Amino acid sequence: MAVLVCTDLHKRFGNRTAVDGVGFEIAGGECYGLLGPNGAGKTTTISMICGLLASDGGSVVVAGRPVGPRAIAAKADVGYVPQEVALYPDLSARENLAFFGRLYGLTGKELDARIDASLETVGLLDRGGERIEQYSGGMKRRANIAAGLLHQPKLLVLDEPTVGVDPQSRNAIFDTVVDLRDAGLAVLYTTHYMEEAERLCDRIGIIDQGRLVAEGTRRELVAQVSGLDHVRITVEGDRQTLAARCLTIPGVDEAVVADGFVELRAHDGRQLLRQVVEAADAAGVEVSSIELVELDLEAVFLQLTGRALRD
Repeated sequence: MAVLVCTDLHKRFGNRTAVDGVGFEIAGGECYGLLGPNGAGKTTTISMICGLLASDGGSVVVAGRPVGPRAIAAKADVGYVPQEVALYPDLSARENLAFFGRLYGLTGKELDARIDASLETVGLLDRGGERIEQYSGGMKRRANIAAGLLHQPKLLVLDEPTVGVDPQSRNAIFDTVVDLRDAGLAVLYTTHYMEEAERLCDRIGIIDQGRLVAEGTRRELVAQVSGLDHVRITVEGDRQTLAARCLTIPGVDEAVVADGFVELRAHDGRQLLRQVVEAADAAGVEVSSIELVELDLEAVFLQLTGRALRD
């Protein structure tokens, strides 16, 4: 069931259209990556989803309730973790969470329990009494996530949560996101790091010039761009004969002979590997390896937008 449903979102600033018909859904237990170059409309879209900015058209529904700047109760279903650390540096993590918890109406034992649970989730329970200014950059970002989890939202929005953090903290944030997703939370994740999107996100939406230009799993996005899988067969022997035999396999559109290998362009290459092995046996060649070579997400993004992610 969809936790977030945003439909046909529009936003203009003067003569400039920042968001032009963006719509997507996120289910519980799903991490959705929103990727786009600078100025593509990501921040404006996130701001409308979180109820920080009114849309000019379209709708945002979280957990069955419409979200907007005046929808106070509905916005409580959203946990927003901004790119910049939004904590008071001269207060401890625990004091920061207590402050934010009271804004949500939490008090007493319930507030204490939520603070402990949030700090434990991000691995800072034993450091909660230290001031934020004493934290490393990675610890600050983890405490920032704890603040977004304090009120037990149904949708967690993470905007570039690993920028400038050390590898250890980065992996800790990854583990936290995976645990939250696996526990059933809906997660909206923006990042400039393609490997993060590939590692964490179940589906990815690519936004450019205010429009959602593509959406799907990594494999679906690759298929939208290339349409065909590339199967590379490293062999010793008569590669021309192997290529000819592979072309007889249904689903193989092209067989390119190169130095040391034959590369096939095929539909659903994973399903053809057994037949490729049989063709190699029939051709009398010795196979060293067979691998499915796919475009990576960076290449897909570049082909869809014409720009690198950081442009």
